[in-house]
Amino acid sequence: MVIFSRHGWLSIFLYILSAFPVFAREGMEPVDLTSSSIGIFSVLIFSIAYLFVIGEDFFHLKKSKPVLLASGIIWLVLGFYYVSIGQPQLAEHAFNHNLLDYAQLLLFLLVAMAYINAMEERLIFDYLRIWMLNKQLDLRSLFWITGILAFFISSFANNLTTAMLMCAIILKMSPNNKSFINISCINIVVASNAGGAFSPFGDITTLMVWQAGLVNFNQFFVLFLPSVINFLIPAVGLSLYIDKQKPKKIKQPLVVLKRGAKRIFGLFILTIITAVMCHSFFGMPPVLGMMMGLAYLQIFAFYLIRSLPKSLKRKRDIAEQKQDQSALKGLGTIVPFDVFDKIARAEWDTLLFFYGVVMCVGGLGFMGYLNMISHAFYHELDPTYANIAVGILSAIVDNIPVMFAVINMNPPMDLQQWLLVTMTAGVGGSLLSVGSAAGVALMGQTKGIYSFMGHLKWSWLIGLGYAASIMVHLWLNG
Repeated sequence: MVIFSRHGWLSIFLYILSAFPVFAREGMEPVDLTSSSIGIFSVLIFSIAYLFVIGEDFFHLKKSKPVLLASGIIWLVLGFYYVSIGQPQLAEHAFNHNLLDYAQLLLFLLVAMAYINAMEERLIFDYLRIWMLNKQLDLRSLFWITGILAFFISSFANNLTTAMLMCAIILKMSPNNKSFINISCINIVVASNAGGAFSPFGDITTLMVWQAGLVNFNQFFVLFLPSVINFLIPAVGLSLYIDKQKPKKIKQPLVVLKRGAKRIFGLFILTIITAVMCHSFFGMPPVLGMMMGLAYLQIFAFYLIRSLPKSLKRKRDIAEQKQDQSALKGLGTIVPFDVFDKIARAEWDTLLFFYGVVMCVGGLGFMGYLNMISHAFYHELDPTYANIAVGILSAIVDNIPVMFAVINMNPPMDLQQWLLVTMTAGVGGSLLSVGSAAGVALMGQTKGIYSFMGHLKWSWLIGLGYAASIMVHLWLNG
């Protein structure tokens, strides 16, 4: 009787996988594994992992965990196979290539998130929220203002932060009007996704396209008008179902911005300019400019820390002269600015999910699946119809893996079509509440008042905006 260790069983399992026929090419070319058991096994692993991602709210398992595990399994299987045929360097090179793509995006997003968290900690967003609350707007005006602000803020801040900020205003102004909350949240989700579609900084998908060099920075802005149409058509229709009554008066004292808030916002703008210049004028990846921007923030943080005692003394003297007790109490809440605390507060689950998706899709692409899908999608269909379908698919499957797959397929498309797929992948998620991070977040923030079915009721109207934005793009940028 033979007893196998756990490692023995693993070796036998991998040997069985590698024993199935594959289509090898001569020399140092990758092997087509799409019809092999290795390929089928990898697709199965990724599918199971993504089912857990889709059911995150049901399983209460962070979406990064299953895709991290799946990516490890897929590349280990690939590594074992290429070692067995004596070409381990092929798999290693492919892994490193995908890892480099991810590393550039990771560092870019980390800097952007650090700035957004810094502005949030310096109370810029709270200041905006209370300023709006004190305007005493009627419900229809509030609907339009939150939508318009969501559209423009999401062009440089992520749509999740933007949507939650606007939703907090809605909930504060009219906490008991469920119909108004649901309609306003739909408007905010559509506006946030549309606003991120015309800016390289607005969404991870646009950032990926920009960093891949498929669309230049200034070329994204031709999507501004189609994005406006995508937002306006549903907004006009939804606004008809909101009356002009004024909510209960809420008067709150304006938040006092923390020291350096405006200068940090200015440094963020300077960082964006630096990233654009690095890519446009020096031919370097945009991440170089973003890392320089992190240096701007760190140097300014050093200044804030070193000058804090002198600043506190000056403010204390002024408060004592005016006998302002509230100002004196407020001095005790001032804390030094820590850049690394802002980096630690980045959305790590999203960033690690992004790693898992990039490596899973990269591994499946290395096996030949992306070429196969590209042929079926972009060679059998007209690119316009294929790109419209990509947008609809992004309402069901997260737009990050969808867009990353399209970029890796690299189908033969002109600039107009790359802009089209960039837009559809960004705004297609608005068709369903679960189609974007903003929608999922607002369902939790409103405790179910804004719901999947409440959003689905208006999907036809959002679909009209989706179709109209495509037509405007094809007419305007054709």
